[in-house]
Amino acid sequence: MIRTYYLLTKPGIIIGNLITTVGGFALASQSSFNLPLFLALCIGLGGVIGSACVFNNYIDRESDQKMRRTKHRALASGLISGKSAVLFAATIGFIGFSTLIICTNLLAAAIAAIGFFIYVGLYSFWKHHSTYATLVGSVAGAVPPVIGYVAASGKLDIGSILLFSILFLWQMPHFYSIAMWKMEDYRSASIPVLPLAQGIPATKVQMLLYIIAFLFTLLLLPLFTPVGAAYLVVSVPLSLAWGACSLMGFTAKDDQNWARQMFRISLLIIMAFSLMISL
Repeated sequence: MIRTYYLLTKPGIIIGNLITTVGGFALASQSSFNLPLFLALCIGLGGVIGSACVFNNYIDRESDQKMRRTKHRALASGLISGKSAVLFAATIGFIGFSTLIICTNLLAAAIAAIGFFIYVGLYSFWKHHSTYATLVGSVAGAVPPVIGYVAASGKLDIGSILLFSILFLWQMPHFYSIAMWKMEDYRSASIPVLPLAQGIPATKVQMLLYIIAFLFTLLLLPLFTPVGAAYLVVSVPLSLAWGACSLMGFTAKDDQNWARQMFRISLLIIMAFSLMISL
């Protein structure tokens, strides 16, 4: 049963977001990395993200029953009751926010609260009604590195804004690749993702445009933060490869296989990006 509740928090999403949080924290810390503060940040933000994911699971429990990849989730299958899930989400959310407030700073906690509200209060409901929900969800997903940055520095500045922009622009083609790869699941659940609403060709065009904007913003970071040359040596070629793969999509014969490749490259890029800004 403990493992069931653990899976309800979507640990993969928690880990992915904490990876970008580490990047933001390390970038703002520079040579004065505060390990106790960092550990408290991870515990607090992990609780907040886990809480948001459990609430999202609760909201999606009926649509999850219609999708092959989600129908076995604990709430969708009835393994855990809705009341128990909400209580669990509220508990870990309270622990998470309390840890951020006590151990980091109020600005970091406030930004976490904004991201939480956007993901749970806006995105989780709106995604069933509009393709623009992806934009809203990407705002929430771009918040963790900013929280890490602010937890270490105590302020919002151009560095934190660029981190937010880079993550936001990365998430759009990342999510669109998932939407194309799992398009039939979204169709079954009547979730209007872009490939269903506007078609695959239009989705491919938007993915390419976001990747171009992502690369441009990526190049701005060294102008305002102390990232080194190694950051450019690693991040730029990977981003160009992502763009090249995006261009190949216009002649791809198997869109699902191409979308899966785009998804995998996007994961590699964000992990490399987080590592290089940390170093």
